[in-house]
Amino acid sequence: MFVRELALTDFRSWDRVELELEPGPTIFVGRNGFGKTNLLESLFYVATLRSHRVSGDGPLVRTGATAARVFTTVHNEGRELSVDLTIAAQGANKAQINTAPVRRTREILGILRTVLFAPEDLALVRGDPGERRRFLDEIVVQLRPLAAGSRADYERVLRQRSALLKTAGAAMRRSSADADSVMSTLDVWDEQLAQFGAEVTADRLAVIAQLDPLVTQAYASIAPHSRPAHIAYRSAAGPEVDASPGGPAAVEEIRQILAQRLHEVRSKEIDRGLCLIGPHRDDLFLGLGTEPAKGFASHGESWSFALALRLACVDLLRTDGVEPVIMLDDVFAELDTARRQKLAEFTASAEQLLITAAVGEDIPQVLAGRRISVGVQEHDGVRRSVILDDHTVAEPSQSRPQEES
Repeated sequence: MFVRELALTDFRSWDRVELELEPGPTIFVGRNGFGKTNLLESLFYVATLRSHRVSGDGPLVRTGATAARVFTTVHNEGRELSVDLTIAAQGANKAQINTAPVRRTREILGILRTVLFAPEDLALVRGDPGERRRFLDEIVVQLRPLAAGSRADYERVLRQRSALLKTAGAAMRRSSADADSVMSTLDVWDEQLAQFGAEVTADRLAVIAQLDPLVTQAYASIAPHSRPAHIAYRSAAGPEVDASPGGPAAVEEIRQILAQRLHEVRSKEIDRGLCLIGPHRDDLFLGLGTEPAKGFASHGESWSFALALRLACVDLLRTDGVEPVIMLDDVFAELDTARRQKLAEFTASAEQLLITAAVGEDIPQVLAGRRISVGVQEHDGVRRSVILDDHTVAEPSQSRPQEES
């Protein structure tokens, strides 16, 4: 699989850019803040319908524009599909596949599959559970595009139920009629939350079962003298969920557990005005030996674990019969020599490898190839990203871009 063309209109710092891409390594070089990462971010959005940097779509639209447009053509085993995606600053997004409009943007999922390595990956080990949930959901929808529907349904019900919980306490104190109404409505939302939550959780558990041995293997190759790495699910509903194998067969069992737990904590949820049970409260446990990586891993071990998670995703997609587009967003600058070399060796065989770097010499020589220089132009006080140069080199450039004052 590789991206043959990419065109952006009003996407972040790019008012317009059109690129013809090829298999093999392509390296985007330029100073920080010039728009290199935005190119990779646009492709990651097509693959997952999420940004890896922000939670909402608003920042993706260039200042002053009403919508951003991402057009890309993906070549996969002799077949090509084009995606034309419009990201609205406000309101619903729209998409077309081969010029035909689709009812839901999530219908484009699965056309492009990619794994993105970024400096933000360190938060997978050291950050909040939300970072790890995002990581899980991103790989789930690439393996099972239909899972995006369950997640969207769950998020919709969660918003509705959370809004009710915020007002439930006051409503129940007003009268017995209001109390009965609140409890009856909560029964309806609980049923839906348990069902959709079970579907989301089962998908996550199935992926973790596949990912765990791959993470262990990848971590051992990066840090052979460290403790063994492993991952596991941690559900807010308790260890009964964690022990489930996941997958479609486990949905009913998980649904029953979630429904029971929601019943048990209902009074506490009403008191606090929060939804305390469900996949939005779950976590991905990262372990090194007998200890959690968070709080116990060194800086080097944390980076090794973050890399292992991404490398395992590449292996998992390959096992699923897909050669993903691999994207490396300025990660070589964050790594020591040994980890740079390991990452370069692993990714050199990718069908398509897209790399960004502020410093050309940070790129290991084995990844030499096409170089595209990115810069900025300013007009009437507005900066926009531009392509300055496009050439192929036999080895990484030894010159450093001038530091921005």
